[in-house]
Amino acid sequence: MSDTGGTTRRRGRPPRTESADTRDRILTTAREEFSEHGYQKTSVRGIAKAAGVDAALVHHYFGTKEQIFEAAIEVAFAPALEAPTAIVDAPLDRVGEQLTRFIIGVWENPTTRKPVLAIVRSAVNNDTAAAVFRRLIVAQVMQRVAARLDAPDAELRVELAAAQLVGCAMLRYVIKVEPLASADPEQIVARLAPVVQGHLTGP
Repeated sequence: MSDTGGTTRRRGRPPRTESADTRDRILTTAREEFSEHGYQKTSVRGIAKAAGVDAALVHHYFGTKEQIFEAAIEVAFAPALEAPTAIVDAPLDRVGEQLTRFIIGVWENPTTRKPVLAIVRSAVNNDTAAAVFRRLIVAQVMQRVAARLDAPDAELRVELAAAQLVGCAMLRYVIKVEPLASADPEQIVARLAPVVQGHLTGP
């Protein structure tokens, strides 16, 4: 029996020095795959192939497809979720503008656009993706806004505002309907913010 002088490692697992880079590469690849194909049509095997690793390694780091989806989305989207504090702290009569700027800003930023695209495209026909969307957007942003409203239908008001913003984002960034898709972001904020404010604090 020959001895190469090396150590045997389990199939699919890189040395520790490679693990961080490999994990990041898998996350980046997963985010791109989910963004392009949606949750339903993306597979762990497909992610592994695109990342140049064994499928067992994807499972080793992240577990199920649902878990890698959540990890890929949340890692990229986490910085944007620091913004809701500014929204919540804004004067109540300016929350509509702040919320609109936040949502449009997330879509305009190339770093956060891909994970949001992955969520939106997947949430339409997949419960897992829809749950991630609710947790990231509704629970962490919308519920905090609703808590500020002195109205018995605060949650409904916030959901109507969210519907306005999500609908606009779908037309502009996903379906790319013109002239909305090419409009200046400031023009969109100027026209949309009063409508969002009306849902939140109007009669």
